[in-house]
Amino acid sequence: MEWNRDDFLVTDRQQDLDIETIHGYLHNSYWAKGIPRPVMERAVANSLCFGVYHASRQIGFARAVTDRATFAYLADVFVLEPYRGKGLGKWLVSCILAHPELQGLRRLLLVTVDAHELYRQQGFRALPQPERFMEIHDWNIYQSGT
Repeated sequence: MEWNRDDFLVTDRQQDLDIETIHGYLHNSYWAKGIPRPVMERAVANSLCFGVYHASRQIGFARAVTDRATFAYLADVFVLEPYRGKGLGKWLVSCILAHPELQGLRRLLLVTVDAHELYRQQGFRALPQPERFMEIHDWNIYQSGT
């Protein structure tokens, strides 16, 4: 699938992904700080991924961890700094939500520290019963070398 807007392109073509750009960003992000490249490559290979491109250069990314039937988790959403403020993140999320393999899902989750309003505009809401959700979360897993 691909979507075009002005000089920008969103596509789900795995072969178009710029692994250097993705790893460069995620390795320094607050949520995946220090992620080893092989771990990131495995995550990308096992997800439905979306790249945002300008003049054939990748400038954004997101992935859906999904069974493509009932559930998806939206992860690693980013747009490089020079391209922010142009509505590209919002457009990227709308493209993801329109993808045929993500239709009819019972639940789509994400976690964000600072983009709640962007996701609200796309239909996401705070968990109505957060006490039902549980997690195992190791914030320092990439720093500990495991």
